[in-house]
Amino acid sequence: MLNEQILTNARIVTADQVFTGTVVLRDGLISEVETGVSSLPQAQNLGGDYLLPGLVELHTDNLEKHLSPRPGVDWPSASAVMSHDAQIIAAGITTVFDALSIGDVNPKGKRMQQLPGMVEAIATANAADMTRAEHRLHLRCEVCHPDTLSVFRDLVEQPLVQLVSVMDHSPGQRQFALESKYREYYMGKYHLSTEQMDAFIVEQVANSKVYSDRYRRAIVDICLDRGLSVASHDDATVAHVEESAGYGMTIAEFPTTLEAAQACRRLEMSVLMGAPNIVRGGSHSGNIAAATLAKEGLLDILSSDYYPASLLQAAFTLGVQLDEHQQVPGAGLARAVATVSRAPAVSAGLHDRGEIRVGLRADLIHARAVGALPVIQQVWRQAKRVF
Repeated sequence: MLNEQILTNARIVTADQVFTGTVVLRDGLISEVETGVSSLPQAQNLGGDYLLPGLVELHTDNLEKHLSPRPGVDWPSASAVMSHDAQIIAAGITTVFDALSIGDVNPKGKRMQQLPGMVEAIATANAADMTRAEHRLHLRCEVCHPDTLSVFRDLVEQPLVQLVSVMDHSPGQRQFALESKYREYYMGKYHLSTEQMDAFIVEQVANSKVYSDRYRRAIVDICLDRGLSVASHDDATVAHVEESAGYGMTIAEFPTTLEAAQACRRLEMSVLMGAPNIVRGGSHSGNIAAATLAKEGLLDILSSDYYPASLLQAAFTLGVQLDEHQQVPGAGLARAVATVSRAPAVSAGLHDRGEIRVGLRADLIHARAVGALPVIQQVWRQAKRVF
């Protein structure tokens, strides 16, 4: 059959196990998943390498690096999207939610000015089938910024918007409960003098008091009316989580403490943590380690955040750690891979992908393990090879 592909002699990673077998693709979907090796001459022999579901990325600001590759350099939006897309697909990510920031906390930043061009470039590339990954939009709303609500109202009309997160990066709370960490991070990132940093802190605290609560409620109400998934950000206390759940949020991005993650589980919020946290062995902000939450059974989703290649590497790293506590060989890897495929897909309302199962989209990764590092050999999106 012209529209049929057979992938065999692969270590297939399903939602709950790993086994050597064969996957048949027809009309962009997975039509058969079987144990054993096919002897058909048209079958592609993967040589015992891994066959995994295509990764689903909910939160990455990687596009911004391509729009501003150096300080003071603005790159054309269309070209930046294509460069970003190439890096995303090479990381095995077949569905990506490009996180666009509304409300720039960087006093020297250009995020707000870049937003319209970024949205238009992504939408145009998607519509013209120029991208190899499927791109959707995640609006990250900094609720302590004066212009956030008005800009959000304009951008939420874009059909590609399917995920929204609300955050408040003002000092003295959540990710930056310690002002010293806040100073260290922003002075280093934005090259601010002590005087500039002092003024920046005063402004951020004042804006938070005026806008944050009001904007958070308004944005969440709009999202719930439109049926959009909503995520909290950097919840640090049980009270934070209870507030987020009370707003109807279903995803908790980067909770900073064990207590917050435990409250998320109790209130049925999916916990999302950073894949770089797993790869590096801890949080760069000094918060709870993602591996700790995984061992406690409190980690649902991993996101590459600022480093696309970290997603699959983190899944393999986490899989080894989880396998130590599993009776069935490979069950730990299957569970870890679900955090970068099935779980994020379901959390975003995408029930047609994220797993190697008959009837789902044939979004797949062929990867070879070199030591502990997964090296991607091929990627398919809806059965079309795109890498």
